[in-house]
Amino acid sequence: MIVIAASAAWSQGTQGTQGTSAPPALGVREPPPQAAPPPNEGVPPPAREDNPGLINDVGKLFEKSLSILPKIKSPSETIDDLNARAKDAGESLSNLAKPSTMVTGRSLCPVAANGAPDCKIGADRLCQSKGYKEGSSLNMDSAETCSAKVLIPGRARKPDDCRTDNFVTRAMCQ
Repeated sequence: MIVIAASAAWSQGTQGTQGTSAPPALGVREPPPQAAPPPNEGVPPPAREDNPGLINDVGKLFEKSLSILPKIKSPSETIDDLNARAKDAGESLSNLAKPSTMVTGRSLCPVAANGAPDCKIGADRLCQSKGYKEGSSLNMDSAETCSAKVLIPGRARKPDDCRTDNFVTRAMCQ
């Protein structure tokens, strides 16, 4: 196939135009240069989308880990925390070092709101009656306390005639 260009020929005169422009290629025309589109000053550039990949995931991991890690304390705050912990440990150790005494007696366990006996209060009362601060129950006893109506001959017993009382009989006091 032969391509023939039908265009005006270049003059080969000596007017100094020979070196200023190159002759066009046969059959190929260059498109005219286009002007750059005016920039949109009012519209911000589109936000960068996440680029999925290993480096992006590692970056997200570092961002999340900074919010999870606790803040580093100053040396004075660290020493204050250690002093507070040492004080608490010393107090609990002194409580263990105090000799506990086992006492015997009989103290009523009051009935709690749920209907069960609260023998911690009974043990504390027993220990306080012996001059100690508090205690915990070791032994309990139960007894049925009835009204005098139960002793009347021929009278049928009703459910509310008797109640069960619980007592602390032995407690460990401090």
